[in-house]
Amino acid sequence: MRIRMTVVAAVATLACSIGLYPLFASGRWFWTGAAAVLAAACGGLVSRRLRLPAVLDPLFGLAALLLYLTAAYAAGEAWLGFVPSPGSLEHLADLAGDGWNAANRYAAPVPLVSGIGLLVAAGIGVVAVLVDLLAVRLRRAAPAGLPLLAMYSVPAAVRQDGVGWLAFGVGALGFLGLLMADAREQVGGWGRAVTVHRHGGELPLAGAEPPSGQRVRADGGRRAASGRRIAVGSVAIAVLLPMAIPGIHPRGVFGMGGGGRGQGGTQTVTTPDPLVSLKRELTRLDDSVVLTYRTDDPDGPDYLRLYALDRFDGDRWTYSRLSSSAADRLSGRTLPPPPGLSIAPVHEVTTQVKVSAEVRDMTFLPVPYAPTRVSIKGDWRVHRQSLMIYSLSDAAGGRAYTVKSLRADPDAADLSAAVGYPADVVSHYTAVPKNIPQQVRTLAQNVTAGAATARAQAVKLQRWFTLTGGFTYDLSTPAPQHGNDLVDFLLRSKRGYCEQFAASMALMARILGIPSRVAMGYTSGTETQPGTWVVRSRDAHAWPELYFEGSGWVRFEPTPAGPAGQGTAVTPAYSQPAGGGGRQGDDALPSPSATSGPDRSSASPSAAPHRNDTGAQGGLTRQDSGDGGMSAAPWIAGGVLVLLLLAVPMALRALTRRRRWAALSPRPRGDGEDPRPEGRGGASGGVPDGGDAAHAAWWEMRADALDHGLEWRPSDSPRAAARRLGELLELDEVPAEALGRIARAEELARYARTRAAEPPERLRADVRTVRAAFAASVGRRARWRARVFPPSAMAQARAAVRGTGNRVADLADRLNELPNRMRRR
Repeated sequence: MRIRMTVVAAVATLACSIGLYPLFASGRWFWTGAAAVLAAACGGLVSRRLRLPAVLDPLFGLAALLLYLTAAYAAGEAWLGFVPSPGSLEHLADLAGDGWNAANRYAAPVPLVSGIGLLVAAGIGVVAVLVDLLAVRLRRAAPAGLPLLAMYSVPAAVRQDGVGWLAFGVGALGFLGLLMADAREQVGGWGRAVTVHRHGGELPLAGAEPPSGQRVRADGGRRAASGRRIAVGSVAIAVLLPMAIPGIHPRGVFGMGGGGRGQGGTQTVTTPDPLVSLKRELTRLDDSVVLTYRTDDPDGPDYLRLYALDRFDGDRWTYSRLSSSAADRLSGRTLPPPPGLSIAPVHEVTTQVKVSAEVRDMTFLPVPYAPTRVSIKGDWRVHRQSLMIYSLSDAAGGRAYTVKSLRADPDAADLSAAVGYPADVVSHYTAVPKNIPQQVRTLAQNVTAGAATARAQAVKLQRWFTLTGGFTYDLSTPAPQHGNDLVDFLLRSKRGYCEQFAASMALMARILGIPSRVAMGYTSGTETQPGTWVVRSRDAHAWPELYFEGSGWVRFEPTPAGPAGQGTAVTPAYSQPAGGGGRQGDDALPSPSATSGPDRSSASPSAAPHRNDTGAQGGLTRQDSGDGGMSAAPWIAGGVLVLLLLAVPMALRALTRRRRWAALSPRPRGDGEDPRPEGRGGASGGVPDGGDAAHAAWWEMRADALDHGLEWRPSDSPRAAARRLGELLELDEVPAEALGRIARAEELARYARTRAAEPPERLRADVRTVRAAFAASVGRRARWRARVFPPSAMAQARAAVRGTGNRVADLADRLNELPNRMRRR
């Protein structure tokens, strides 16, 4: 039954499950998981007690887990309160669905509602079943670490902070304990070599009784203590070393240290997917305060932007890879000018922001667009193209900062008069994957039919989403994960929240040839007193930004506002349909003047294929090509890495062959030295010894035989081995003679005190002849294996690893013995 190993496996699973703590608001989840682990362990014990096949072990473990889940979560619908019934199974399935929806609705740490508790217990229980199967039944403790590691991957993927060092250390010690228990049990079953010490005389012969007054003890404790020290040291290094190395942990050991100001070079900015937490923010039950701010904007505040998502990969929007260097630091200087803003009237706005101390992991600053100067402590940087403000080492939580920004005031006429786009804007911001369904392309053309300018098209798209398209704002809609989700939103369900509305309008704008991107951040919030505004988690928002030459990036609002939509969303005045009087817009009737000019035709729907990547004229960068933004560089690098790994055995074999023969090359000698050999096994004056050449030829031939899959008996003499190979392969006269010369040279080198009869050049040629004969006598597969994966090289690598391990073990024994030696001195 292996009760001890069962207990150790269960404890190791519980220790690793501690890594899930960042996901939950309370600690009750641990006891739920502990009960699930206990049930899985009992199921495995029952299977082993009945001596059933190993394949039934996980079935018994899962059955016991189901009994526990039924008793804990569906006792009212179960037979006898714990036996599964159709009703209880249906209840568990419904509860699991509710838990999945709740996990997607709440931001971590999540409350432990019944559905989430069920998922936690089931997940930990399944891991316990796998660990029990691998470590206990199959006696493979090392692979059992893979399901244990899977529990750490969940918080690492959901939260930027990952898992704390203490939780990692507890889990690592649990896994090492599992390995040690498995090793001890195996050694205890089969025995091991031990060092025997006798006090008062020499060791007795094997099988003899020790003389009187002497005792014999087995010295096995030292190796066990050494193993424990190595295990504890390994865990300590794994926990402490990454915290101490610059660049791995930005704040130094245990979070103490600088923010990386002194780091130079270029770093890649990595953050969680911006849209992952959007819905969780919108549906937080506490609706907590994110920030407060004061503004002197006479027109009222605009949205606060965090991210500018410029890439659509066919499934979802994200931003291009950011590379940061010291030149991007704010350092109190004026930021780069906003792209494209040259004609529209602007006014300067000063905004003083205070982020709540409870906000976690906010490494991008919410600022009004377009920021020109930001005053904040810490290492904060700017992305020049999008003007996103971010940090590699700091967070915004609890910080106060001041932003000066330029707010554009375009009107309908300014946007309608915009003509042409820069080539780099067209290539980057009109990129559309080729797999977008034709239905969506046709829909974009139909919705904007009759619009003469890009601004008119954008207004019609916005009105279609907010008024005429029949869309409903619904926070219960799942977040879009695939391109089909957006297609379903546009053509069938028409239910969603700001992410779907913003993503869909930006995509349709690109189809029409209008440069667009998706922005994410917060609406202006609610004014609590004159000039002071409060932004809460429900104000999290996403919206499209469209590019108009002269006005730059301009915000549109396709999400329904008010009580039936995003409560604090505001539709800009310039995006409203133009009415009579004043500066006439272009929403109703096209005019010749509106479409005149050399570049005006580029805004028409018929020219759209020339401004996106659906054709060869797109002028796209490689990053935004029709493959959905996937770069070929990682695939090429991965392919090169695979080829290099495959070439390692072949290279090792070639290197070994070269070193063997290179050792026989004549060494330079001084004038007057005698070139004749002086005795066996060496050479005087640089002339190679014939015995060394014979040994090299013999080992080369042995390696070639093993590489081609030929049997090689270590007990055979050279003559017997040559005779057996010749008979097995039925060699022709030439290779048979070459094989005989190699065997004869090896015999002389082994058993005679004179040099071998054959010179090294002749033996080397004989080896090549024999190798060709080996290759001709086997099939194509064996020949390719001998070239690409030579078994002799693999055996050489294994021998090197074993030798290194033996040397490490000897070193550990010496270190363990060092205190005893010091005491004896």
